[in-house]
Amino acid sequence: MTDPVETEPVPDTGDQAAADEPRRWSWAFALPIGIGAAIIGLVPWLLRGARLPLQNLWERDTLPGAMPIALLPFSQYFVILIFSLLVVGAAVAGIAGRALRVRGWGLVLLLVGVLLVQVTATVQTANVVRDGLQDRLESSVYLIALVGGTGLSILVGILVTVLVARAPRAGALLGLTVGAIGMASWTGALIDPTGVGAGPLAGMLVILPWIAPVLTGVAIAWAGVNTAGRVLAALASLVLIWVAPAVTTAIFNALGSRVLIRSGTDMIDYGLGVFQAALLTPELALRPIIATVVVAAVGLVIRALVTRGRHRQR
Repeated sequence: MTDPVETEPVPDTGDQAAADEPRRWSWAFALPIGIGAAIIGLVPWLLRGARLPLQNLWERDTLPGAMPIALLPFSQYFVILIFSLLVVGAAVAGIAGRALRVRGWGLVLLLVGVLLVQVTATVQTANVVRDGLQDRLESSVYLIALVGGTGLSILVGILVTVLVARAPRAGALLGLTVGAIGMASWTGALIDPTGVGAGPLAGMLVILPWIAPVLTGVAIAWAGVNTAGRVLAALASLVLIWVAPAVTTAIFNALGSRVLIRSGTDMIDYGLGVFQAALLTPELALRPIIATVVVAAVGLVIRALVTRGRHRQR
């Protein structure tokens, strides 16, 4: 009788790890983790005092410190920050969900926790803004646009949570990239609660353009590029990193003009012009792409060396 032949263990891949059984009792922690993650997303705004920004259509003249408390910064000047507050919280929930390997009802409870906080914040803020605005058609259009944009951001966040928590690494990479893009504005609000570059840590604002490329490069290294799906996801992430600064610059400039906002056509034309210029200007477009590639390459080399060292120990 011959001895059984020992076979070499098959190394786990990211997709196999994602398909593992959930950690014990993970579903019991999913709801509070979703709630906590969504609250983390709101932290920069809460640290500012959560005073509603001054409104162009406000019914009464009010000083900034006398504006009512609002859980989201409803204003055309803060749409990028609103997106970041919601998407970062969703990404944190997704990362925690992946660590717990949530699935089924665990994933549902995780999403419910995120939605509970974010929908509550949206409804509370919308009610505060509605009660203070002038009784005009423009006020209704303004509020509907903000609620609609916020709702779209929440939907994007839910997609991010699902991708990061449950998708194979290629899909998770895309979710992490969107979360990384949101981290720039989120970190800026955290570093500088004043919003005008006058805080004690305002000097650190120079790191903001590099946050998304660095985090995305790290995510690419984590996901790897050893399958066709992961390569395509890495390329898609590079496209997002390239396009995102141009989009945010266009939105900020178009919505930040009180003159243009009175004419929807002029505002859109101006925004498209800014977007095209930012997208095709080499010194603006190439920096985030190069930074992402460099960080990803370094991370992939380190990952390969660590993997080789583990194999040698076996």
